[in-house]
Amino acid sequence: MKNLFFLFIVFSFVSCKQKMTNRETTSEVDVTPESDEVEIIDVHSHFQKDRDYFIDFMKNRKMKTILVDVAMHNATDSSKVERSWDDYVALAEKHPNLFWLCSSLMGLGIDEPDFAQKEIERLKKEIAQGARMVKVWKNFGMVTKDNSGKYIQIDDPRLQPIWDFLKEQNIPVMAHIAEPVQAWRPLNPNSPHFGYYSDHPEYHAYNFPKIPSYETIIAARDNWISKNPDLQILCAHIGSMSHDVDMVAERLDNYPNIKVELAARFGDLAAQDSKKVRAFMEKYQDRILFGTDFGNSTNQLDLNVEELTREKEDLAADYDLLRTYLSTSDSVLIRGQSNVGLSLPKEVLEKIYVTNAMDLLKLK
Repeated sequence: MKNLFFLFIVFSFVSCKQKMTNRETTSEVDVTPESDEVEIIDVHSHFQKDRDYFIDFMKNRKMKTILVDVAMHNATDSSKVERSWDDYVALAEKHPNLFWLCSSLMGLGIDEPDFAQKEIERLKKEIAQGARMVKVWKNFGMVTKDNSGKYIQIDDPRLQPIWDFLKEQNIPVMAHIAEPVQAWRPLNPNSPHFGYYSDHPEYHAYNFPKIPSYETIIAARDNWISKNPDLQILCAHIGSMSHDVDMVAERLDNYPNIKVELAARFGDLAAQDSKKVRAFMEKYQDRILFGTDFGNSTNQLDLNVEELTREKEDLAADYDLLRTYLSTSDSVLIRGQSNVGLSLPKEVLEKIYVTNAMDLLKLK
């Protein structure tokens, strides 16, 4: 079962990378950029390959984005890490006015006595290349094990020297710890994740009882945060608590060193009462950042004109719908969740879209 689950994880991740975007959004809303539109920093994207349309596309939306490194177990040798770092560096070097970089960290080799020092030396080089954050992924708690066969949790003390180093460097950690809670629950047709877990049972932790519980992984995450109050932490995907903004609010109240970003969880927000979500956004407007999880992995030369045009149109529609949800009271449909937009004030949108990211990552 262990080997089967690992193969499932690899297959699912590779399959996801083949899509142009993480298309959580579906709607008939047609929105075009407006001249007074606020600037946007998408703090969580995976654009691995260049596109001729990037410059105009992002200029028209007054948008820049952070390319978040994808690190995973190698498909043929689980003792090695497969990454997208070199592709992201090349893209950021080609378009320095559009892209910034986020490195990554996995726990493979954690039993080695020099593990932490080796990772620190690697991170030093990648920070010198432009990394402004370091991402930790859900392999902590769900996939990667140490030599004893125990799942490595994010609060493992063997990782502490790395957190101390990042504190010294004033480098935040983007923490994608755990899946949405629905991964540990029976399939629910009303869930925004029903389609995903129906199509990808390999990520449905409910099918794999040896994986630690959602509650166990979240508790380890919270313990890590509490033990590192001076470490800046950006909780990806609304901290894997996107099903309940009260749960998110509790952590924001308890841990002053964390912020959250919204990538790929707008469906969970749309499943909740819009007035409640709006109140949450307004109360924590200084702690919330905009992200999408959109990306690509296909070379432009491998796409014909029609495919490239469709890709650009789909990407525009996805960004436009998220803007509609955040800035208007129009009806929207996001991952099967029908609701109305939040109609957030412009001053709140400016913080969520750009100011909070600039402050956290010292961007210019």
